[in-house]
Amino acid sequence: MTETNYSHFPYLPHTEEDRQEMLKKIGVRSFEELVKHIPDGVRAEKLDLRPGLSELELTQHISALASKNTSTSKQSSFLGGGSYRRFVPSVVPSIISRSEFATAYTPYQPEVSQGSLQIIYEFQTAVCLLTGMEVANASMYDGPTACAEAALMAARLNSRQKVIASRSVNPEYRMVTQTYLNSCGLIYECSEQVSQDGLTASEKLNIDQDTAAVIVQYPNYFGLFEDVESVAKAAHDAGALLVVVTDAIAMGLLTPPGLFGADIVVGDAQPCGNSLSFGGPSAGFMACRKDFVRQLPGRLAGMTVDNRGNRAFTLTLQTREQHIRRAKATSNICTNQALNALAMLVYLTMMGPQGIKQLASISLQRANYLADKLAKIAGVKLLFTPFFNEFAVALEQPVDHVLEQLKQRGILGGLALKQFYPELDNALLVAVTEMNSVEELDRYAAELAAVLGKSKTRAASGKETALPV
Repeated sequence: MTETNYSHFPYLPHTEEDRQEMLKKIGVRSFEELVKHIPDGVRAEKLDLRPGLSELELTQHISALASKNTSTSKQSSFLGGGSYRRFVPSVVPSIISRSEFATAYTPYQPEVSQGSLQIIYEFQTAVCLLTGMEVANASMYDGPTACAEAALMAARLNSRQKVIASRSVNPEYRMVTQTYLNSCGLIYECSEQVSQDGLTASEKLNIDQDTAAVIVQYPNYFGLFEDVESVAKAAHDAGALLVVVTDAIAMGLLTPPGLFGADIVVGDAQPCGNSLSFGGPSAGFMACRKDFVRQLPGRLAGMTVDNRGNRAFTLTLQTREQHIRRAKATSNICTNQALNALAMLVYLTMMGPQGIKQLASISLQRANYLADKLAKIAGVKLLFTPFFNEFAVALEQPVDHVLEQLKQRGILGGLALKQFYPELDNALLVAVTEMNSVEELDRYAAELAAVLGKSKTRAASGKETALPV
């Protein structure tokens, strides 16, 4: 930018008089004179930018770009693996779009942040009720980082070096946790193969006196119901803690992990009032036993009374300096995901316990309905049971080919498991939510049967080779 083209940037706050006054104060006559000492080889070349567009033109241009994408609302989506297409009631965006919430920052000054502090407090309460734990913190970045923070928290609590993650924990949670542990000089351990039944066998975990925590998922990545109680006993007998990754919607039907002996429970807010939105943003949640509250990362909002005796909310048990204490802090979290956490809170409040239970029941029933139909198709094998709203199937045909054929028919058929589980190289993870009508389930089964039938025809003619399960 030079002094000759300032007029092309009308959004800049300084007038020409302001700029001249600044240049005079510096002791130069122009912007070019100010930067002439910078070698030409260092200066950036002039950007080859198109002329600016009007608001109407820009809107049309962006719309044209967006039209190249096909949203999940235009397809039948059976994608899952941690991010789910669930219905977002209109009350959620209506409330979170209010300016006092959408623009709110960290509520360090309680006297002017009562609204933000109250929603954080209520969010913590909702998380405790869902998980069966005693205390929860303000929102984390997302589920995977919440899991990593839980592992670090466990290492601080019992001064041990090793964290064991079950192979059936969401691979993205495991990868983020491993990255955090490696950067802190801690040991990460995970089994190399999925067990035959897809579940965690506590006796096969390498739990010893150096184990800080064991991480399991409930329901696990394959939608299965882990025996959390037995894993908790094995961990506690060795002096280790149990971290449970869970799904908030599933808690409408299942016994909360806290009642099975979990020490720390984490998860992601995305299924509760947060749209897929190209993968983010979301929020994580974390709850633990009350004894561990001093090592809880992030923020904690508490309820008290002010000097007039009225109910008041404030950040508690830590000062602002906690977040800038570098290595001495419990976490590097500085800005929480309060808006996404609020979306989860509004969603849970509107649904209520009975609504969450009904939603979980619908997801479970429809998933099992689809699994039964798929299992009757030649070339499809149901791998693990029983499950919640996700299940794994093995195909006799190449999974990438099948998914591509389904996509051409307007169906996002699921996730290929081979990316994270090479031993399941021709398997598919299918997720079902309330957004998948019975008609969609029937159509999925019919289209998959058609795809597999055509694949077999081509294989028989020598144009394609069927792969064994």
